[in-house]
Amino acid sequence: MKLQTRRATINDPGAEFVDHASALWERYNRVVLGALGALVVVAGGTYYAMKTRGSQEDQAAGILAEAQVLFWQGDYAASLERAKRAFDQFPATRSGHDAHRLMGDDQYWGGNFREAIAEYQKYLALQKSGVLANAARRSLAYSYESAGQYADAAPIYESLVGVFDRESSSEFLMAAARCDRELHRDADALKLLQRLLDEYGDTPEAADARVMIGELASH
Repeated sequence: MKLQTRRATINDPGAEFVDHASALWERYNRVVLGALGALVVVAGGTYYAMKTRGSQEDQAAGILAEAQVLFWQGDYAASLERAKRAFDQFPATRSGHDAHRLMGDDQYWGGNFREAIAEYQKYLALQKSGVLANAARRSLAYSYESAGQYADAAPIYESLVGVFDRESSSEFLMAAARCDRELHRDADALKLLQRLLDEYGDTPEAADARVMIGELASH
């Protein structure tokens, strides 16, 4: 008795399922194998891309580490060159992004405030939150103030109050007051200085705040 006839005779549901599955496989096996092959290719490509990105990040981090050492040694020109290389060669990596922040520091300490502003802005366009982003905002505010762009510096200083430690918050209020004073906004400066005394009166900046209040009040 043929297998198909025997299965039909005993009415075996399992056999019918096997026959149906076999028919489907014969009809669609090329499609299934093609889909599996595509998945293998995609998975392999994803793994390769991740491995490549990891390798690029390692290389970028190595160059940036050299730039950081040169910065702390005071060789801002050489540090700037290394940091720029890290970004130019590996712009899509985290270290490539961070290179803008270091280039900003190099430009700032080299006295090139407008160039520093441009680099900090580039970094913050890529990194909008986190400790390093806040540090870059602080540096951007100092750069704006140093470049005489007081209207740009003041709101950044105020936004950073309470972000770091108490001494930093006191310093930011004092800096914002300085900017308002340069802009002839004495009333705003006095409010900031009074806030400094009320909330951070135990910090070293408090003495300078009292002096500035006296100077503004005498006008």
